[in-house]
Amino acid sequence: MSQQAILFIDRDGTLIKEPADEQTDSFEKLQFYPKVFQYLSKIAKELNFEIVMITNQDGLGTKVYPESTFWPVHNFILKTFEQEGVVFKEQFIDRTFAKDNAPTRKPNTGLLTKYFSEDYDLANSFVIGDRLTDVELAKNLGAKGIFINDNTNLGTDEVTVSNNELEQYIALETNDWEEIYRFLKTTERVGAIERNTNETKIKINLNLDGTGKSNISTGISFFDHMLDQIARHGQLDLDVKVKGDLEVDEHHTIEDTAIALGEVFAKTLGNKLGIERYGFCLPMDDCLAQVAIDFGGRNWLVWDADFKREMIGKMPTEMFYHFFKSFTDGAKCNLNIKAEGTNEHHKIEAIFKAFAKAIKMAVKQDVDKMILPSTKTPFFSHGDGCQKLPIFWCSHS
Repeated sequence: MSQQAILFIDRDGTLIKEPADEQTDSFEKLQFYPKVFQYLSKIAKELNFEIVMITNQDGLGTKVYPESTFWPVHNFILKTFEQEGVVFKEQFIDRTFAKDNAPTRKPNTGLLTKYFSEDYDLANSFVIGDRLTDVELAKNLGAKGIFINDNTNLGTDEVTVSNNELEQYIALETNDWEEIYRFLKTTERVGAIERNTNETKIKINLNLDGTGKSNISTGISFFDHMLDQIARHGQLDLDVKVKGDLEVDEHHTIEDTAIALGEVFAKTLGNKLGIERYGFCLPMDDCLAQVAIDFGGRNWLVWDADFKREMIGKMPTEMFYHFFKSFTDGAKCNLNIKAEGTNEHHKIEAIFKAFAKAIKMAVKQDVDKMILPSTKTPFFSHGDGCQKLPIFWCSHS
């Protein structure tokens, strides 16, 4: 099961400027925050966050803040953002006063309990706001804070922990929406998935912008070694924990792991904006292996690799094909694999290394060109229409 990251965004002082009396109850007081339309619309279009509004509106519905003065302005704000491509999936409005210390009032999480579930990736979610209570909300959610600091010091009397403690939850401090956009755009692309069936229980964490660290445990040592090659040579951080029915055989463990791994790649790549999408690799050890991959949304495997041994380690060689076929189904990618040679161990290891190198090339993101590669645009083309494959040499290490 893939998880959704959230942007929890404050309203006053974040989307609109905070008026002197801290109450936007007329159009005369309404002033949108500089650059918010340009860059929040880019965030909504280019990044993989669900966008949610969370705001305290002190005394809304009472004599001090009648609803008749709130909703016309608020609905205009929502409509204006919608016209700019920003749609808030949910709106959470707390109407209490600070003195009430209500569980629904920021920094408390009473309005947000639905997000404490396996459907949401709070660790990679952000709270964006102009008060330290927004940062404390990030702490209470297990998320990270983006602190819009205009030196207003508003809401400091509602913070329940020390400023020093909150500092570790501030991922970015700024008052510039362009900086927020660039920060989020270049934030590590991470994903997680849990997949549980009658045969297997699988948990995978993936960081596409990692350094090659891995923590693999499938119960099949040689399979662990191959998955480690994906992390190391693909420069991915990869944690894989699998409990499978190995007392029956290895089939379910290998196949289900591949499906889950493919699904977490698809989830983490998201809309694929800015990535190369295509990756090619031609490594050589004592054998020759070639892997080409296209994360274009169409699953297909071409496999041209024969193995004469029944097992390598405790991994059946017939499962090599099943691993890559299941990965293409989960990742919705096109994968072409060809290998030849005499040493069976070297052959499959070279395939996995080439696979990792191809992934590394394909998922590389150009943050200044956040566009989707077109299938009508030629990549690495010669005049004769043939594709030119970059060559990598992989040693047996």
